[in-house]
Amino acid sequence: AARPVVTLTKSAIERSSGASLGRSSSPSRLDALRAKLVEDDSTVLHFASVQAMTVPDSVVKRKKAPPRSSKILPKPKWLKAQPATSERYLELRKTVRELGLATVCEEAKCPNIGECWSGDSESGKGATATIMIMGDTCTRGCSFCAVKTSRAPPPLDPDEPEKVAKAIAKWGLGYVVLTSVDRDDLPDQGASHFRSVVQQLKIHSPDLLVEALTPDFRGELDLVTEVATSGLDVYAHNIETVERLQKRVRDHRAGYQQSLNVLHHVKTVRPEALTKTSIMLGLGETDDDIRRTMEDLREHDVDVLTFGQYLQPSKRHLPVKEYVTPEKYAEWKTEAEALGFVYVASGPLVRSSYKAGEFFLKNLLKERGALNKAAVA
Repeated sequence: AARPVVTLTKSAIERSSGASLGRSSSPSRLDALRAKLVEDDSTVLHFASVQAMTVPDSVVKRKKAPPRSSKILPKPKWLKAQPATSERYLELRKTVRELGLATVCEEAKCPNIGECWSGDSESGKGATATIMIMGDTCTRGCSFCAVKTSRAPPPLDPDEPEKVAKAIAKWGLGYVVLTSVDRDDLPDQGASHFRSVVQQLKIHSPDLLVEALTPDFRGELDLVTEVATSGLDVYAHNIETVERLQKRVRDHRAGYQQSLNVLHHVKTVRPEALTKTSIMLGLGETDDDIRRTMEDLREHDVDVLTFGQYLQPSKRHLPVKEYVTPEKYAEWKTEAEALGFVYVASGPLVRSSYKAGEFFLKNLLKERGALNKAAVA
């Protein structure tokens, strides 16, 4: 309910003042104030309305803040991906849902999911899926990554190795990429679980080619060995960016030299495995930064290198500094091949596992053809 408004009139003040004077022989301070009010013709309502209309010069009016910039650069015309609508894509997605699996294709919002999961447009063969094991929540918080983070993710699913193996066998894939979130909360950071998944895949599908895109295991090389000797064909670990930008781009527990050490160690315990890494472009790196990184990778015996455009997942993530042109990607491919990388995939939409099966198999056939020619000669 609204409060009642009391209006003080001259007559009311005079009556009150007179009654007060009758009780005291000498005027009090209150009586003096009442007398002063009698001399003023203003009422309380008048006083309030005047105050409302009068704004002192010293009062600063606050302006509404301008809308916050999204900091997301508009995408150029060459960044167009195939829509995810094919029957093969829908079939793979259905299996993923039924078995409760997670894929990095979905969790990381990869633009190539439609193309990779669909495979060949006519036959559906050559489809590549990247299965994310050990849950969908990471213990690290890299500033470029869209995967969920937590200090205490849910526990591992002990049935996951069998589930993944059955799913891949059902799909009939010839090449699969396994990746995982970081699990710093576990004693072995998930290395034994990763090893078990690879082994189950090989048991169910002996001819399957397996690429493992692994965490850095905080540089603990005994854990790297556990995964590297699991029977995989390609050991991938992403260095992500050039050395100068590592601290800004990656979680503080990751590091440039640490990643190089992981990749180099794989060659010491499983020389026949291919080692692979990926670099995102468009984060503010220079040409000299990239050349230095390529040289460091070759010094650590890395075989396969991919270049791809960094795409900002949301306003909370690092902004894109530059959209690198397709022509520039072609130049980096030429330079990398000249340095001795076994295979280089370079393009705006290329990701570490983008059409990995196709790239790997083409390169493998090329190597076998060269060996056959050498044997005949």
